[in-house]
Amino acid sequence: MNEKKTIRVIKKDERGRKEPAAPKPNTARDMVQTVTNWVDEFKQRRRTETAVAIKTFLSETPRPNEA
Repeated sequence: MNEKKTIRVIKKDERGRKEPAAPKPNTARDMVQTVTNWVDEFKQRRRTETAVAIKTFLSETPRPNEA
């Protein structure tokens, strides 16, 4: 019944020093997700560029020199 807790002594110069946290390793799933996001962004950008180009070429109002 006599339980004593261990006490850890921290010296002054040890207070400010913290061990840097290990970086989270990239897993295969994270890499796949990253590439999938890149592909989705690329496809979306291409869609918007294509839509703008089609609207430019197929405008409703004719230009004066083409009428």
